[in-house]
Amino acid sequence: MTDTPTPPAQRSFVLIKPDAVRRGLVGAVLSRLENKGLSIVAMELRQVNDELSDQHYAEHVEKAFYPPLRTFVTSGPSVALVVEGDEAIEVVRLLNGATDGRKAAPGTIRGDYSLSNRENLVHGSDSPESAKREIDLWFPGLA
Repeated sequence: MTDTPTPPAQRSFVLIKPDAVRRGLVGAVLSRLENKGLSIVAMELRQVNDELSDQHYAEHVEKAFYPPLRTFVTSGPSVALVVEGDEAIEVVRLLNGATDGRKAAPGTIRGDYSLSNRENLVHGSDSPESAKREIDLWFPGLA
């Protein structure tokens, strides 16, 4: 019998947005991530400013929906974190649910707690490249 090698842990960036912080849902979101087996590598309460918002959402800055998104994400504190685990990026996205909370499946974070497309509680990296970029932006120097 041979031991199957453990796949290398993957990291993902997660942002618990101002609406979740205002509603006292930080613990519920963190609990879901941890209950799924993800480890928290870094976490910080942050007030997002316009510059950080523009850098984080760089691909959306010129789109019509971006100004209200920037207003929302800068409207109060958020909790930025890095989680780690097997296929962390995909796992976080499945836990988060569909972007539009009105259409997200019950049992997902957005499906259980969100009724909006813009104020949708959480963000998770959508690819390894995005995860690296977002982690480098929010947690510079995190190896």
